[in-house]
Amino acid sequence: MLKAGIVGLPNVGKSTLFNALIHARKAAAENFPFCTIEPNLGVVHVPDPRLEKLAKLAGVERRVPTAIEFVDIAGLVCGASQGEGLGNQFLSHIREVDAIIQVVRCFEDEDVHHVAGSLDPLRDISIVSTELILADLESLRKRQERISRDLKRHDKHAEAEERVLEKLVQHLDGGRPANTLALHHEERVLAATVPLLTDKPTLFVANVDEGTLAAPQANPHVARVQEYARAHHACDTVVVCAKLESDLIDLGPEEAGEYLRSLGVEEGGVEALIHATYRLLKLRTFFTFNDTEARAWTVRAGETAPRAAGRIHTDFERGFIKAETIGMADLEACGSIAHARERGLYRMEGKDYEVKDGDVIHFKFHV
Repeated sequence: MLKAGIVGLPNVGKSTLFNALIHARKAAAENFPFCTIEPNLGVVHVPDPRLEKLAKLAGVERRVPTAIEFVDIAGLVCGASQGEGLGNQFLSHIREVDAIIQVVRCFEDEDVHHVAGSLDPLRDISIVSTELILADLESLRKRQERISRDLKRHDKHAEAEERVLEKLVQHLDGGRPANTLALHHEERVLAATVPLLTDKPTLFVANVDEGTLAAPQANPHVARVQEYARAHHACDTVVVCAKLESDLIDLGPEEAGEYLRSLGVEEGGVEALIHATYRLLKLRTFFTFNDTEARAWTVRAGETAPRAAGRIHTDFERGFIKAETIGMADLEACGSIAHARERGLYRMEGKDYEVKDGDVIHFKFHV
């Protein structure tokens, strides 16, 4: 299962957001730095109304959603790349995740201590980004030292790798994350020898107060974060009130929905964040059903039908014959597989078929 790491300065609302995501109070969320030391892990179901529709069409009660894992990581401070605060732990934990969710405080509250003494979201982003960049530069320099002997022997592979490493060093020295450097396929293969923190897909969360939710653009801090994220990281920003979302844990789904609507909000920030993270990881959902359940499964974008079959069971991939496939929207319009067959919408796909988001699939295999 892919992991998304929640990072940021201390006291920006990471653990509060994590608790809201997993719908429990697993992580301590206190008003002091380094409240979180060891990372908290939680599996989060991905909300998908298509699963509910499929279950009704199939006439089954059991619904099994797909999921991703979120990791609440200790807060970072200046000098983390040199071991300050919990820097070494922070960096080791972030290396283990597949994507970075950087939480940025965009609300004023005298009762919640800010480690820098004042509210400045762009400064906070810069602190985190700089420490990740410095850690990456150190990793690149260590790799350059390792291949230095091969360079002296004029090894062609080492020379090609050194050119890519130097490109990355220059890019990072300019304060830009590695994932914004354009590299062609061969260069990316060479760059993969050094797994970089700033090469991980990134998403920003603007943590606001309750009054900002209905019109987040009116909050200048949110607007600045959104502009910065687009310009410097080429990524999105999700607006969330972590405190409110955490408080909604104690309410039922209907009550929570009514309260959000009373604030002028249709979709909760946590749900929006889950969907944004799913897209960030370039994941796709396909569905299966039988006499007892309807289930959602996850594949990476571009994965073929046999790989999707392997998500269910390795025998399905090993003995793959074909995939009987229909898009969920088409199935819903037809009302049943039988009607879909009559209308020629139920397809037979082979080994080269790339699974599309929303596909409903029945795999044929033989072992």
